[in-house]
Parts: sequence; structure tokens; C-alpha cells
Amino acid sequence: MGAAALLMLTGGATIAHGAADGTDGAPAPGGGGHAAHSTGADPGTGTGAGEAGLVGGASRSGGFWMRADGVFSPPGSFVPSDALTYDTALVPAAARIEITQYADRISHRVGTRLRGLVPNRAYGMHVHTSPCAADPASAGPHYQHRLSATADPVNEVWLDFRTDRNGNGEAEARHEWGFRDGGARSVIVHDAQDGAGKRVACFTVPFSS
Repeated sequence: MGAAALLMLTGGATIAHGAADGTDGAPAPGGGGHAAHSTGADPGTGTGAGEAGLVGGASRSGGFWMRADGVFSPPGSFVPSDALTYDTALVPAAARIEITQYADRISHRVGTRLRGLVPNRAYGMHVHTSPCAADPASAGPHYQHRLSATADPVNEVWLDFRTDRNGNGEAEARHEWGFRDGGARSVIVHDAQDGAGKRVACFTVPFSS
């Protein structure tokens, strides 16, 4: 990708793509490793539906970045959204989600920040293989680096997090591998951690390979 960034508005989501070298607000490269971690930090104001949260920078490292923001709404809402909540008691309508992706020659990371969820609660989150739809099962299984191998944070992208007293949470997963072309299409929020739990929300994300 070139240094220019691209902004698209698609049904309740703000999506920005571009090349990155860790400058001008673009995600900076981190270390290697595999494990996901989460904090209760306030994810900040972020951007929401219809807002232009554009960041980018010159590509000196050969890396790229992607950021997608969404506002949750139930399936079939008057204003369609790429962010769907299946349980408004756990993921209220108008709660917000941001997904970021950064990759360079040696590392790949996916991060998330959420606002407006239930305070002081643990949630699970994973990257899935298909886009969201009214049926929570439509997002398919977890994305796996090695198919039919272990279901854990090393072979999959786990973004489990715990919200703070304001209902905000964040997490990041780092790996030495990236996604297959078209293989990662969404993230699912679960009502429990450790790779299981009911699917309570979904966000369709244009992950890059």
C-alpha cells in the first residue's frame, strides 16, 4: 500500500487503511510473542459511525495498518451496521468497538478497544472466519493459523478483556504469523473467556493478509 490512507463509511463503521511505520499516530510495531493481554484502561474517545478518524504515515518498514470502528445495533435495525449485538444486556445498542491491525516483516498484531459495555465484567473475543449476520453462527469458527490444530492464543487470535468501572476495555494479540487472504472476516464477543461462551456480539472487519 502507498502512504495515502483510504476512508470508507459502511453501515455504521469507519474504516481506515494505510501503510505505517509507527509515526503520525499509526500503530507502532511491538515485540514478538503470541499471548494476548488486556487492561481496564479507558480506550479514549475514539471514532464512531460517520466520523473520519484518519491516521497514517510514510512506509519505511514495509508494514501496513488497518483500523475499523463500529457502533453496535441489533440485527434488523433501521440503520444497518457491521457491528451487531445479539444480547443488548451484555453489549448495549450504541456501544462502540475499534479493531486495529498492524503487520510488518517480523510481527503481526490485532488490537481492540470497546466502550459502553457492562462495567467490571470479563468478556471473551476472537477473530472468526466469516462476516457477521443475524444468526450468530454465521461468523463461522475461530480463525486458526494451523487448521484443526490447537484452539489456544498461540494458534488463534484471542482478545479476551475485562471492562473497567465505565464499561470500557481493551486487548491486544501479537503473533509472528499473519492472516491468509480472505481467511479472517470478523470478531466475535463472547460472554465468557478461555475460548468458549455464548456469542453476544459480532463486528465484520476487513482484515488484511
